Amino acid sequence: MAGDQLLRRLLFLLWVVALAVPGLAARPANVSIGALFTFDSVIGRAAKVAIELAVADVNRDDGVLNGTYLSVVEQDTKCSGFIGIIQGLQVMEKKVVAVVGPQSSGIGHVVSHVADELRIPLVSFAATDPTLGSSQYPYFLRATHSDFFQMAAVADIISHYAWREATLIYVDNDYGRAALDALGDHLQSMRSKVSYRAPLPPAADRAAITDLLLRVSMMESRVIVVHANPDSGLDIFAAAQSLGMMSSGYVWIATEWLAALLDSDSSPPRKTTALALLQGVVTLRQYTPDSDAKRSLMSRFAARLQAHNTTGGINAYVLFAYDAVWMAARAIDQLLVDGSNVSFSDDARLRAENETGSALRLGALKVFDQGEQLLSKMKTLNFTGVTGQVRFGDDRNLADPAYEVLNVGGTGVRRVGYWSNRTRLSVTAPEQEQNGKKKKQQGEELYSVIWPGETASTPRGWVFPNNGKALRIGVPYRTTYKQFVSKDAGGPDGASGYCIDVFKAAVALLAYPVPVSYVVVGDGVKNPSYGELVQRVAEGELDAAVGDISIVTNRTRVVDFTQPYVESGLVIVTAVRERASSAWAFLKPFTGEMWAVTGGFFLFVGAVVWVLEHRSNTDFRGSPRKQLVTVFWFSFSTMFFAHRENTVSTLGRLVLIIWLFVVLIINSSYTASLTSILTVQQLSTGIQGLDGLIASSDPIGFQVGSFAKSYLMQELGVPESRLRELAITDYASSLQTGVVAAIVDELPYVELFLSTNCQFRTVGQEFTKSGWGFAFQRDSPLAVDLSTAILTLSENGDLQRIHDKWLSPGQCASQGTDVGADRLNLSSFWGLFLICGVACFIALLIFFFRTLRQYFRYHGHADDSENKATPFPVDGGERMSSRRPARLASIRDLMTFVDMKEAEVKRRKKMMNEDSSSCGRRLDMDSHSHRSMPTSANANAAPPSSSFSSV
Repeated sequence: MAGDQLLRRLLFLLWVVALAVPGLAARPANVSIGALFTFDSVIGRAAKVAIELAVADVNRDDGVLNGTYLSVVEQDTKCSGFIGIIQGLQVMEKKVVAVVGPQSSGIGHVVSHVADELRIPLVSFAATDPTLGSSQYPYFLRATHSDFFQMAAVADIISHYAWREATLIYVDNDYGRAALDALGDHLQSMRSKVSYRAPLPPAADRAAITDLLLRVSMMESRVIVVHANPDSGLDIFAAAQSLGMMSSGYVWIATEWLAALLDSDSSPPRKTTALALLQGVVTLRQYTPDSDAKRSLMSRFAARLQAHNTTGGINAYVLFAYDAVWMAARAIDQLLVDGSNVSFSDDARLRAENETGSALRLGALKVFDQGEQLLSKMKTLNFTGVTGQVRFGDDRNLADPAYEVLNVGGTGVRRVGYWSNRTRLSVTAPEQEQNGKKKKQQGEELYSVIWPGETASTPRGWVFPNNGKALRIGVPYRTTYKQFVSKDAGGPDGASGYCIDVFKAAVALLAYPVPVSYVVVGDGVKNPSYGELVQRVAEGELDAAVGDISIVTNRTRVVDFTQPYVESGLVIVTAVRERASSAWAFLKPFTGEMWAVTGGFFLFVGAVVWVLEHRSNTDFRGSPRKQLVTVFWFSFSTMFFAHRENTVSTLGRLVLIIWLFVVLIINSSYTASLTSILTVQQLSTGIQGLDGLIASSDPIGFQVGSFAKSYLMQELGVPESRLRELAITDYASSLQTGVVAAIVDELPYVELFLSTNCQFRTVGQEFTKSGWGFAFQRDSPLAVDLSTAILTLSENGDLQRIHDKWLSPGQCASQGTDVGADRLNLSSFWGLFLICGVACFIALLIFFFRTLRQYFRYHGHADDSENKATPFPVDGGERMSSRRPARLASIRDLMTFVDMKEAEVKRRKKMMNEDSSSCGRRLDMDSHSHRSMPTSANANAAPPSSSFSSV
């Protein structure tokens, strides 16, 4: 009895512990997942086999769902949105904890709402619509790659070949429209665009496809992207083949559906037929790295098909479907390991709906209580599957998407590169670049591609549209100077002029015909607004504008311009009147400062040459009055190179050569400036340039329709009250009568105006640099090709010949257009004066150094001679030492020495040397006699008596 009680207590304790400790609760014997896809489809037939193989592998693996059997409930959506919704509801009423699928993006949108309500995660292996990744569908996880990344790869391919436009043929449903938006966004970021959208009905027949392709063939772009379904996409290429659209010049890019179709079809006859239709097509395939698990699955997949006597191949969606089952299994296993149960509960709203007598049996739909936990487990998964590393990003898409870029050619498909969101286009596999094994080299983005027509040269990507419409070319209806461009009622084109001929010549150089229709813009009363003309092109009302259209900043923001065919810029025109020359006009070439410095340098150089030549040149010696006259005469005579004094010293010649060079430059400049003053500056004007124009308060004229008005107001700050709009025919009268003080207009118009109006001139410099070009709508390829043609016209001389034909110079063309001559100031010559001054300073420095050296040597010899002449001072040695410093420091002695001729210095020095020698001989004789005199006296004298007596 006591033993039974103890046993019951132990059992109760174990039961409590089992409830309290996570993971010790009993696992369910069976867990079901659902699968939603179309059984009879290219993707569905292969996915069915992959899902069943994955379920079998999960149940064989003891490390996953240990003790729990995984079963799958498959529902056929039959490529129908309506049936897909019903099948989705049916699979969820069978208490599945997750759904692998749906295959269709359209069904995914609807079923996701049900999954959100019932908390059942959807793991789709084929729904690529980027919008399914939004926060609107929190229970949708994509076990494949989003079309957002696939369209990024397509856009990179288009950008790689520098194509600016593309046509997109897409299935007109959620799957196709979402891809259209994604491709458009990616191309726009690269300054390209989807130029034509060709929606294809989901159930389109061959006639509808042919009609669609006919419209596509009339478009400008020859880059065609096909985003279709694998089951019907091949019909597009069959129709294109029959229409001749698979020939040279076309570019066909198919998304991953084509690679899935080719990989799934293992029948040689069908595959050969398909390849014949697809020659030159570029397609994408979702990239999965090779691995043992992948090869094992492919082997078992082929064995399974062979066992059921079916044919087929394995495509990328098969691999993602296989991994999707493993994602669900691993998440369920983690949920059970954490001790969670698998339970369902009723939804009060659905039960209330069922109680109203509805025959839909909505009450059978149960809420998965652990659905949120299971979703959280799935989002944190990180394992290696047959597709590579499997993990989700923050947007619930598979991380690190990558694609293979394939090219169909010959009897098969070859890989020409890779694309990944990390490395973009590359010829290196993504995992090799990420692991650092290889690095992408510049230019190694794709291998060569064989395009339709069996050509390796990259197609241009566009042709002129063959849609029966000619280019609408806007032409300004000028009322003045019609030789530039204007209406020509009698001509075949309706417009004529210099600009029209340049445009025709450029179009004639293109490799393709360009039909045009000229649309005259303007009322014929006054010139039209060129800004409005350009705006009409930007808004699409006109395809282009041809005329004297200036390329300015605000216009380049809305249209594309060709290469300028005329250089242009704003200049100032003003009236001038002749006046008598001033009696003091000869002083005007130089400013007062320049005159003063030039005169000062004349005197300075004369003084320097005098100093250098005075000691050695007799021409620079004489009385003080003569020497002063010589300095002045020599200084100013060098102006005319008429100096008669010769220079004999090396330093003097050096200074004179440099000074004569300076004088030559000054003379030439003075002559040129004076000539300009006496001829050009006889025409006076109140405004001398842009600064004077802005500073004045006088009215300013500009041409009707010109951008000069906005430039003067916005860039130069000229008030609008000063501006007057004028026709060119009113220029002359307005300037002569003083209506305007000056006119600001573009150089080509001004040149033509001045060629027949000699009483006007331009003042100042051209203060803007621009040109005339042809305006096209943004990203028009014609703008690029015509720019090349214009450069060709310029190089072969045709552009100049057209200019001479229409814009021949008038009677005033040979006259100068500049008014006024700037006075020469010191800033233009300070470098010359600096060189001359430095040369003079160095010459004087060397001269004085040599002179002082000679001075000290000269006096040194004089002192030695004096010392030798007087060996025994009369008054003692102190008198001799006090006299020497006074003589050396004497400025008067130095000046006397400097004034002494150099020849005289040399002569005296020679005499001193001779005197010194003779004086030395006399001194030696005197010294000898002085030593011998005491000896003789002592010999004649008698010794003292005391001495002798002591002896």
